[in-house]
Amino acid sequence: MRSVRAIVEAQETVTVGPRWTVLDAARVMARLQIGAVPVVDEGGLTGIFTERDVLARVIAASLDPAATSVADVMSTDLVTAEITEAYDLCLQRMQQAHVRHLIVVDRGRLAGVLSLRDLLAVDLDEKDEAIALLNSYVHYVPADLRKS
Repeated sequence: MRSVRAIVEAQETVTVGPRWTVLDAARVMARLQIGAVPVVDEGGLTGIFTERDVLARVIAASLDPAATSVADVMSTDLVTAEITEAYDLCLQRMQQAHVRHLIVVDRGRLAGVLSLRDLLAVDLDEKDEAIALLNSYVHYVPADLRKS
């Protein structure tokens, strides 16, 4: 079973600062085609800024993205996972919390971000491997029983 470490080590973690404008953060997210970015300042991780934050807290509230700081609209109630956890526990945690992005920490420090898409892809790979193993087991014929 793949650990979270194996998934996040293959990714680059992009962060923004709390004083960034929503417009600047959204442009970075759009350019990189990512749905969330951790918000980090000198003291470390302070929140996460997501597509949902843009929609619910900026657009729906009629705020100006060029004049609104990320700190004013980011999510601060963080759902996290330790880097040593198995992917399936993280998937369960995301489903229970109704979030699509999970902050990954390594001994309290930001290590990366997992998306629901990342975890579902790993889950699918794991299931494909299990199916292949079960198929080979079901179709296995011992050498002494094979017809020559």
